[in-house]
Order: sequence, then structure tokens, then C-alpha cells
Amino acid sequence: MSEAGEVKRGEVKGSEEKGDRIAKWLSRAGVTSRRDAETMLSQGVVRLNGRVVTHPATFISAGDVVQVNGRVVDPPDRTRVWRYHKPDGLVTTHKDPEGRPTVFDKLRTQLPRVVSVGRLDLTSEGLLLLTNDGALARRLELPSNGWLRRYRVRVFGTPDPAALKALARGVTVDGVRYGPIEAEVDARKGDNTWLTVSLREGRNREVRRVMAHLGLSVSRLIRVAYGPFQLGSLERGGIEEIPARVLREQLPADAGVAMAPKRGR
Repeated sequence: MSEAGEVKRGEVKGSEEKGDRIAKWLSRAGVTSRRDAETMLSQGVVRLNGRVVTHPATFISAGDVVQVNGRVVDPPDRTRVWRYHKPDGLVTTHKDPEGRPTVFDKLRTQLPRVVSVGRLDLTSEGLLLLTNDGALARRLELPSNGWLRRYRVRVFGTPDPAALKALARGVTVDGVRYGPIEAEVDARKGDNTWLTVSLREGRNREVRRVMAHLGLSVSRLIRVAYGPFQLGSLERGGIEEIPARVLREQLPADAGVAMAPKRGR
């Protein structure tokens, strides 16, 4: 028998109320990712209007009060996205088991709770998109968006032009199949070569693993573009919010983001 006061499966609100499902709502509110929100629901730590809610199909309407571990969660803000020039030496995670400094520790006093759109590893630099909308972050990470991730990559050695060209057909490394990669030589200086590398999947350490497969050691990796958003002249460690107008123009129409309404003249 369920706990008294629990919102049960048969009591979930109908979608006609036009609200978000509770896991998505918690994600948009910056509490956690949608997947982790579903775990929290199963643990019984989420309450809706004073009643425990465990079913992810529960809908949230305007005026509802949501609590997590007894604390009231503020309703989601409009969708906001920032460009951040990540320096090396920071990990892109909220908690690092090794105690290394994180992106989110660095920005804690400058931003509300945000999540990253994809990641950059400890020694990688450049453009990292941050948003207060966890559902949007997951949407923008999908390869199905077709968004190009572009990097400047410094490698030790001289790449084989034919091997670089062949990456456009995709490559298998240690049993993992990577999609098409565009790689071009920009400049050579001594034993080092700068490349521009573009890809659409962005798997974990993809650039480094593919370059190692070609016998090239990556000594520097800088992401300069993620989809339509560019690193540009943003200084190292700099953070800049992307205007709402630009988000309306650039984000996929089916992203389902909560944008501020356009203002009339």
C-alpha cells in the first residue's frame, strides 16, 4: 500500500493542463538532469503540493509547489545560455571524485545553477555552452541536430594528408566507430602542426583518440565553435550570455525551450 498523501499513477495530472512533466520541470529549474530527476522521484524525495510524487508522468502547472528533500524549488526561469571560454585545468562536472577544480566551482558566484552542453576534458580549452535548462542541454548534445563542433588542434608530428582526408569517411578506433571527420592542416612550426578538425558526434575524447590512431599526439585542443555559436574573441575564462533574440534565431524550432516573449516596438 502506498504512503498516505502520495501522488499515485492514477492520479497524475492530464497533459491538457499544458505543464511540463515533473522530471523535465526539475531539469529546467536547474535541480538536476532529467535522468537524475527520475531517480530522485523513485527515491520518494520529491513532493508536489505537499504530497510525495514518484511517477514521472506527473505534470506541473502554474502555482504548484515542488519540494526536493524538503526544500521548495523555484519555478524555472526563461531559458538562458552562456558562452564560456574554458581554460585548461578544469573538469566539466559538478562533483569530481578526485577533488580537481571544476567549471561549476569556478563560476558558482557568477551564474545560477547551470549544466553544460557536452563537455571538455581537463586539458581541453575553448567554447563551452552553459544553460539553466537541462532538457535543452540534452537536446543540443544529440548528433541528430547535425551541429558541427569545430576545434583547433596542435599535434606533435607531420600528419599524412591521405590519412587526414580518409577521416571524412569515418574511422574505427579500438572497436569504436566514429562518424565523418573533416581535418585540414593550418600551419606547421618545427615538429608541431596545427589542424582544424570538425565533427558532428563529439564522443568522449574523440579527437584525441582519432589523432592517436594516426600516430599523432595532441598537445593542445581548443574548441572554437559549437553549432552556430562561436568562441570568437571571448577571453580565456570569460563568460558571456547569449541574447534571447539570438537564441530564438539559432536554436532548433522543436527544442521546446521556455523563451521570453518578443517585445513589440
